Amino acid sequence: MQRMAFKMHLNEDAKAEYKKRHNEIWPELKKFLKDSGVSEYSIFLDEETNTLFAFQKVTGTGGSQDLGQTEIVKKWWAFMADVMKSNPDNSPVSTQLEEVFYME
Repeated sequence: MQRMAFKMHLNEDAKAEYKKRHNEIWPELKKFLKDSGVSEYSIFLDEETNTLFAFQKVTGTGGSQDLGQTEIVKKWWAFMADVMKSNPDNSPVSTQLEEVFYME
């Protein structure tokens, strides 16, 4: 099991909509993520900077940001593109973070 973290950016005044959409995450997307080895997926918001900090545990070498070749993930990214900084393919602009400390 590998721990992964990355950051993204939420658009101004999009917090309520972002939370709503994630509270209503599509069951088929949730199942796909779990079936792909993603677990314990959390996203935190720094309201001062609108930075989203995501953490997940994964089996294998890639996390949720590596699943963009699938239709369900492409559809989710398009659905979320209006509330966060996104690339031309609608994927979230994200930066992988290096783990520098871990305490079990």
